[in-house]
Amino acid sequence: MVDVSAKPDTERTAIARGEVVLRPETIALIRQGLMKKGDVLTVAQIAGVLGAKKTSELIPLCHPIPIHQVDVRLELDDDLPGVRIESFLKTTGKTGIEMEALTAVAVAALTVYDMVKAVDRAGRIQNIRLVEKHGGQSGDVVNE
Repeated sequence: MVDVSAKPDTERTAIARGEVVLRPETIALIRQGLMKKGDVLTVAQIAGVLGAKKTSELIPLCHPIPIHQVDVRLELDDDLPGVRIESFLKTTGKTGIEMEALTAVAVAALTVYDMVKAVDRAGRIQNIRLVEKHGGQSGDVVNE
């Protein structure tokens, strides 16, 4: 791991996004609450939060950091068609929280996929990316 001990503690935030492309029929089942495994969006939201908290256990050489806020939002989008996922994370520390934001989206997307795969074999996770990061010595990054 990189030595970050000399860096000052600063407030840091990150936003990540991704999508799960699904058939319109699958979106209708999710919207109607008819998926056999349960409430897809709520379960995926909780999974995303858990993924953020476990990031340093999943990604080699990633620092364990305190997470002060995690917000994972999932939205059905008929135009995609599928589920749009966004995470917002905040910490105060010596290193950024980008990996936790990205992991939250990835785990939420994997959970959506797992919950719908029995009815939608063509489901596709795509476009997981860092949208913004703020704080730290390297400054702000705004990709969208």
